[in-house]
Amino acid sequence: MNQYDVTVIGSGPGGYVAAIRCAQLGMKTAIIEKYTTLGGTCLNVGCIPSKALLDSSHHYEDAVKHFETHGIEIPGEVKVNLEKMIARKQSVVDQTTKGIQFLMDKNKIDVYQGIGSFKDATHINIALTDGKTETIASKNIIIATGSKPSTLPFIKLDKERIITSTEALELKEVPKHMIVIGGGVIGLELGQVYKRLGAEVTVVEFMDRIIPGMDAGLSKELMKVLKKQKMKFALSHKVKSVERVGDEVVVKADDKKGQVVEFKGDYCLVSVGRRPYTDGLNAEAAGVKLDERGRVDVNEYLQTNVSNIYAIGDVVRGAMLAHKAEEEGTMVAELLAGQKPHINYNLIPGVVYTWPEVAAVGKTEEELKEAGIEYKSGQFPMRALGRARASMDIDGFVKILADKNTDEVLGVHMIGARCADLITEGVTAMEFRASAEDMARMSHAHPTYAEAVKEAALAATEDRPIHI
Repeated sequence: MNQYDVTVIGSGPGGYVAAIRCAQLGMKTAIIEKYTTLGGTCLNVGCIPSKALLDSSHHYEDAVKHFETHGIEIPGEVKVNLEKMIARKQSVVDQTTKGIQFLMDKNKIDVYQGIGSFKDATHINIALTDGKTETIASKNIIIATGSKPSTLPFIKLDKERIITSTEALELKEVPKHMIVIGGGVIGLELGQVYKRLGAEVTVVEFMDRIIPGMDAGLSKELMKVLKKQKMKFALSHKVKSVERVGDEVVVKADDKKGQVVEFKGDYCLVSVGRRPYTDGLNAEAAGVKLDERGRVDVNEYLQTNVSNIYAIGDVVRGAMLAHKAEEEGTMVAELLAGQKPHINYNLIPGVVYTWPEVAAVGKTEEELKEAGIEYKSGQFPMRALGRARASMDIDGFVKILADKNTDEVLGVHMIGARCADLITEGVTAMEFRASAEDMARMSHAHPTYAEAVKEAALAATEDRPIHI
């Protein structure tokens, strides 16, 4: 029987990072993955493929709508080859997952392809993909089994017309009308992909705004921009039924007045969130407790009620984000090595990869008001930047929230070009407990989108932005 210091169940961003860090710290490490490729949801059917399609569809939209303005003339009609676009997406996924396999080999991590389930607290049974079974022993075990798309109890997913994000990444045709249930990150990103490619897209959302977990100002601005791009929205609508009739999908929902509204399309994307995935784990055999929502219950050190078993990522509490899982994987590895790592969950940024991109870190205005914290707000529009005008990406703004008395930055919220990258400036500043004045006094290269951060900080500090 093979014996290990640490075994990780699941090879998504949390799992493979945990395994690499454990190996770096001198532990004999194994990782178990049920699928034939490493990388979990993020690399195979999540973050990476969706960004590949977002980028491809963005290029197409630019060619159709913006190239002529830039003085680029293309003879003939610009056409979408969806099959080739999907194939390019898959090649990006393949390269990335092979990269993870390379890292496993480089760090001398044993990889088991199969389903891992607990035999007891220190032994794992593996149903290998070749049909054989194997049992390994491990001093410590990290559960990193991730999440799966959620649905609603009355929706029957046929994975052909009534689909999740997984199937939306493999469509054989551009929908005529895609109905998206859920106005969160996944629904908006994939909705924008197919809107760019020519589909009519209607987003049906239960809450009174899209991206409801983010600052209300971001929600309002993003919906304004997406409406300008001809996406349609039905907010405060409670979906009550989804039925397929031939090649048509009929969605019925109650609006805020309680009246039934009907939507008809040829595809329905169900994007109502994700659920922790523990199917087949046999956690009870090890005595590991799950909470009322099916997540693995952990303490502040990500330790379960069984002292040698830890859990990270989507399968535990908190935001279901790949980078949050990576930080947790690193933290557990370093704890096992006797170090004293920490994670500030308030400083895990959130990003929506639509265009314009949306990104945020720290507290929203709503949270600060609810907590009774006095704050200042400084905001600067992207359209006032020379760089934004040069690239024709003028939508959006940067908003910085700072403590009214101390000037410490409490939240950074932005929507615009490259905000997914820009938000790290806010994370860095807040990690070192910078003031808005600190951010305002930093030199920012000109012309850049990042100048909006400096200007918003000036607005928050003394209400003295230079360029508006």
